[in-house]
Amino acid sequence: MTGTAKLLHEGKAKQVYATDDPEVVLIRFKDEATAFDGKKRGTIEAKGPINARISSILFTYLEANGVATHYLGTAGERDLLARRVTIIPVEVVVRNIAAGSLARRLGLAEGTNLELPVLELYLKDDELGDPMINRYHVRALGLAADAELETMEEAALRVNALLAAHLEPLGLRLVDFKLEFGRTAAGRLLLADEISPDTCRFWDVRTGEKLDKDRFRRDMGGVEEAYREVLRRLEAGQGG
Repeated sequence: MTGTAKLLHEGKAKQVYATDDPEVVLIRFKDEATAFDGKKRGTIEAKGPINARISSILFTYLEANGVATHYLGTAGERDLLARRVTIIPVEVVVRNIAAGSLARRLGLAEGTNLELPVLELYLKDDELGDPMINRYHVRALGLAADAELETMEEAALRVNALLAAHLEPLGLRLVDFKLEFGRTAAGRLLLADEISPDTCRFWDVRTGEKLDKDRFRRDMGGVEEAYREVLRRLEAGQGG
């Protein structure tokens, strides 16, 4: 990518650039970190390259197991190539263990195992604080067709099953995570965005140590080390 590449979009954690192929974009992962809808800001050293590599590994794993994603490959230590999509402004969250907002809303002790995965929908809108919505809101706001939403929910639960089974032997417990989906110009629905400690809660299976963005949110320290540990375990598991 040249220095004159057109910046299509810049979010809190990534920049999206045009490429010579109108159907392909370059996604650059930044070291900046935010929490609480952007109210807390900081920098995590080497977060961009680490998250790009983690996302690459996990997207590759999901593609190999039949999940359609936007991922096409890497283009540098902090850059991924991806199919160009229009992001649907609905975040799909899957929870396996009570943590964060779910623990607070339902009065559950953090760490409570849920008998079944809980799937939630959130409107992707920073100004509104990404409020929780349901399928009736999605329909009323025209955010996605019923069939698209059903596909997104089914894909999210499949991703949950695949990742949980893959990560557990690596000593990583998948507590919860957020997914985003997008449409290609031809209308194909793909898993998009990223899968990383920014968007997932990972706990050490044995100790319960947090290895994700909660370390930044809660001023726990050791954020870069936690992200690196997730990457180390994923890379160690690639030969399995």
